[in-house]
Amino acid sequence: MTVPPTGIADPPSIREQWRELALAVLRKSGFDGSSAEVEEALSSTTYDGVTIAPLHDASDLPDSPRLAGPSGGWDVRQRHADPDPDVTREAVHADLENGATSVWLDLTALDPGSLPDVLEGVYLDLAPVVLDAGSRTAEAAETFLGLVSGVAVPGGNLGADPIGLAARAGVPAGDMGGAVSLARRCAEEHPGLRAVTVDALPYHDAGASDAEELGCSIATGVAYLRALTDGGLSVEQALGQLEFRYAATADQFLTIAKLRAARRMWARVAEVAGGPRGQLQHAVTSSAMMTVRDPWVNMLRTTLACFGAGVGGADAVTVQPFDACLGLPDGFARRIARNTQSLLMEEAGVARVADPAGGSWHAERVTADLAAKAWEWFQEIERAGGISEALERLVPERLADTRARRAADVAHRRAPITGVSEFPDLGERPLSRRPGPGLARSAARSGLPVVRYAEEFEALRDLADAREPRPAVFLATIGPVAVHTARATFAANLFAAGGIATVTSGPLTDPAALAEAFRDSGTSVACLCSSDRMYGEHAAAVAAALREAGATKIWLAGKGDYEGVDATLYAGCDALDVLRTTFDDLGVSR
Repeated sequence: MTVPPTGIADPPSIREQWRELALAVLRKSGFDGSSAEVEEALSSTTYDGVTIAPLHDASDLPDSPRLAGPSGGWDVRQRHADPDPDVTREAVHADLENGATSVWLDLTALDPGSLPDVLEGVYLDLAPVVLDAGSRTAEAAETFLGLVSGVAVPGGNLGADPIGLAARAGVPAGDMGGAVSLARRCAEEHPGLRAVTVDALPYHDAGASDAEELGCSIATGVAYLRALTDGGLSVEQALGQLEFRYAATADQFLTIAKLRAARRMWARVAEVAGGPRGQLQHAVTSSAMMTVRDPWVNMLRTTLACFGAGVGGADAVTVQPFDACLGLPDGFARRIARNTQSLLMEEAGVARVADPAGGSWHAERVTADLAAKAWEWFQEIERAGGISEALERLVPERLADTRARRAADVAHRRAPITGVSEFPDLGERPLSRRPGPGLARSAARSGLPVVRYAEEFEALRDLADAREPRPAVFLATIGPVAVHTARATFAANLFAAGGIATVTSGPLTDPAALAEAFRDSGTSVACLCSSDRMYGEHAAAVAAALREAGATKIWLAGKGDYEGVDATLYAGCDALDVLRTTFDDLGVSR
């Protein structure tokens, strides 16, 4: 039976309707494209070239299998790095009694020989222990295996990671025989214990993108898989000896996609090798995203990161205390870190469903695209001879390029850092903590660098804080409050990001009055703040009056060329360059 045409056109799709509505809004901001170009205009691109689209529908779902992480909760793993065994023992007990379910011991700070003292009173048949001893892995592992002799260990890891050590220390990966030997002992004597950690944090800490971190981790996992099977372990045994460690960031959606992509990539490796497809994941909240300034905001960053790790399916999560980049965290900070995870699991119910992002058009699309980019990078590493060879040149050069692009985004505040490059608090009281190894080990190491995104702004803050009186800039606010407030607030916020105070003139238009206010400010740098219309009428005269009053540098908040104005600052300008130039103009030595 043929249905005759009705003469009525099919209604537009929901996506087409959305494009038309979005186009109407964009045109108000000057967009002159068509509705077909709206999605591209509103899309963003990650450092890996993955497009983050503003809208998705069922057509975006990739043809790829979903691999869910655990449900019912993840392992709450707390890190301990205090070199005092007694202090660490007390902290371990406090953590295990108040929500933590496993222990991560940084033995680059602790003496491996102190393990019996540190773990005294810990039920090693209940609480998994993860070791991280770097070049002293063999010593630490031997001591720990002695402690658990005859104990049915429920999990944990001896932390053998010669490739990760090479990345950190800048030395050749060397012989993997020690890792192989430990893996054989674990497989034979302690089936619940793993020997090898595939640590991707050195790459993240060096500024790697998500795909770069993933590709390096998979290449490392493949190298260990080859070494373990060559050393006599079966494929299944070898796969069971590996645990992967990834960074979780405040970009919760990319964190979710990264962990899901990691499982997908490793499943492909396991499939080719002929073994089970699971990947044990340990997610650690990012060190690079943490700030020394306004460190309380770190609680918010780590909460977002922990949420992303949980939804992404991590088997274990470490929330780093908000004060971790200041030194050794105190008890309050460790408690907040523990409770962040407890709240997300127990109150928010994040762990009740396996792979809650599964089926999301956005999450599935980004996961697939990120996995594809990471797989390309993994293959490039393999073509270079594997991760050990690639660490000599390919990996450092690739990460340096990404690091430079990210640094430019931070400098231009396209990647804002709350409390540092945006909304800084000049009146904050800096926190102090006992010195410790820090979040990402010593920055003086000769391997891959260790970066924190906020450190260049924070270095300028330190310089300004050390000056008495604090460096200042005069804001020549021209015209009524309603006219100059937006740009004056913008300029004050930008200068404060470098620790520079601002002195405001008040709503004036008379050049002579502004010049008098400038003389009283005690600074030699001024910034005009008003509307474009007011600039056209008054900027040249005000600049001339300020110059006559002794101004050596005159900025203008906004864009445009005006007589007497030396430079402009505006949304998207290089804020670090503005701040450094201002320090030079004020005679503050850098």
